[in-house]
Amino acid sequence: MLSERGKSVLQEHPERVDLKVLQQFSEYQDFRTRKSEKNAEKPVTVVSDELSPSEAVGALVEDSYDTLAAELLDRILLQPPAFLETLSLKLLRAMGYGGRESLLEHTGKPGDSGLDGVVRQDALGLDLVGVQAKRYDKDSTVGRPDIQAFVGALQGAQTSRGVFVTTGKFSPGAKQFAENVAMRLRLIDGMELTKLMVRYNVGVQVRETFDLKQIDEETFEE
Repeated sequence: MLSERGKSVLQEHPERVDLKVLQQFSEYQDFRTRKSEKNAEKPVTVVSDELSPSEAVGALVEDSYDTLAAELLDRILLQPPAFLETLSLKLLRAMGYGGRESLLEHTGKPGDSGLDGVVRQDALGLDLVGVQAKRYDKDSTVGRPDIQAFVGALQGAQTSRGVFVTTGKFSPGAKQFAENVAMRLRLIDGMELTKLMVRYNVGVQVRETFDLKQIDEETFEE
């Protein structure tokens, strides 16, 4: 049964009671606050009325990509360490490194302290990029000693360029060492790894596509 307040609202808004109407009531505001606190750990994209349709769709897509990236990281952590090594090479190839698959070589072995892979940017292998991939827990940290060991492996392969990929994070000391060492190093942590996978369609596929249409101005200028 409707309360007198509910009947009054229906009389004032006989056609539609939408969110703008509900937001006038403190009870609804309290409900929204409790719901937000309950789902605080889950990021939610709020689409503003001030955004254009294309901007609104873009915001929703970016939010879905962030969720997908987090799911990818969980799936990678369920795989054996060698999976990340080959995955890193697939990603680099998708990004345009190495060109043909034959120019990317998986060299990692169980317990191997050397490089996990090499990318030959030219057919003669004169332009070489070394790859190291370490599967760690999300909150585990790759420290400076790991990067120093990586530099030693690059020197052994006679190259001065390398990509270090991990499902964990890099310590400030590791990042600083990578920036200051006389080599071109690129550090990719778990968050960036999965975002790059989404961007370059590695381990993901397009589920749906939508056509966002607008008025064809030329039609009305004839």
